Amino acid sequence: MDFNKVRVAVIGVGHLGSIHAKLYTQIPEAELVGVFDIDRQTCERVAGELDVKAFESLESLWPAVDAVNIVTPTTTHFNIAMEALQNNKHVFIEKPVTDKIFQAYDLKKFAEHKGLKIQIGHIERFNPAVLALTDVQINPLFIETHRLATFKPRGTDVAVVLDLMIHDIDLVLKFVKSEPTRISANGVGVVSSNIDIANARIEFKNGCVANLTASRISAKKMRKMRIFQKDAYISMDFNEGYSEIFYLENEEHPIFENGTLALSLGELELGELRREIKYNRLKRDDVNPLQLELISFIDAVKNNLEPAITIQDGINALGLAQKVMKEINRHQKYLSRQMGLAIHQSAVKNAEE
Repeated sequence: MDFNKVRVAVIGVGHLGSIHAKLYTQIPEAELVGVFDIDRQTCERVAGELDVKAFESLESLWPAVDAVNIVTPTTTHFNIAMEALQNNKHVFIEKPVTDKIFQAYDLKKFAEHKGLKIQIGHIERFNPAVLALTDVQINPLFIETHRLATFKPRGTDVAVVLDLMIHDIDLVLKFVKSEPTRISANGVGVVSSNIDIANARIEFKNGCVANLTASRISAKKMRKMRIFQKDAYISMDFNEGYSEIFYLENEEHPIFENGTLALSLGELELGELRREIKYNRLKRDDVNPLQLELISFIDAVKNNLEPAITIQDGINALGLAQKVMKEINRHQKYLSRQMGLAIHQSAVKNAEE
């Protein structure tokens, strides 16, 4: 045992959790001690593949680790995370942080009291398309996102808003840095008992508007975000991991903080004023977003740093996602009432005839 390493265990080693576990074995500052899953066969199989311990219970796991990584169904996050904190363990929680806001606040308060770290797994923060924009001034006026996925039964225990759209909600909050003031949303369940496709329009106090669409019943994948701001258009392709920027040169307020080479696309004439149009394609090569995310968690634990995505970030994203869901439910009830009224009126008309 290397006491200079952060001893970690992964709780929940289904499809995604097993990937988390494997990546920990490749992080020099971490030591994957073992894994736990309520499916004993899965637990032992993954443990055997990685040559680590298959813990029989959470109680047996706590003495062996410094931190845990929770990749279980959302409804179980709170109980497992709270038990970890009570046993003085740092915690990584896959998004969404919990399924109830008050539970997330309880975790935050308790972790702060104990001086423990909680990081939330909003992986798109580590996407190469986002990392490539580190030196770019982003001041959105309008944002449009499309996150479309082909259907998989995994993940349908929650609505698509909490499964997929929450990624974009987190990024929108990161870029806009303003309070939402108005939300309109709708969505429907198509192949599951939950919402499978949804759209939300979110207006912010600073005037920015975000239009978000998420679907898990698409014929092909798409994960894109487009940002429109003064003198610039930014397009992020999360699937391909790159960003494109079209912008008007402005020496007084440059879009790049440290300057960069860009392709000139000619000039735009605005009366007597001429503005040069420039283009840049930005990408961070050789980046594994999930591995980088886990490295940042280990770094926060080992060096007592603030996590890259704090539990407050998770709370903010969950809070807005739940407001979107509230609007979807309200819209569905309205449509149901209208349909019921139409049926009643038709029945009355038929009876009169």
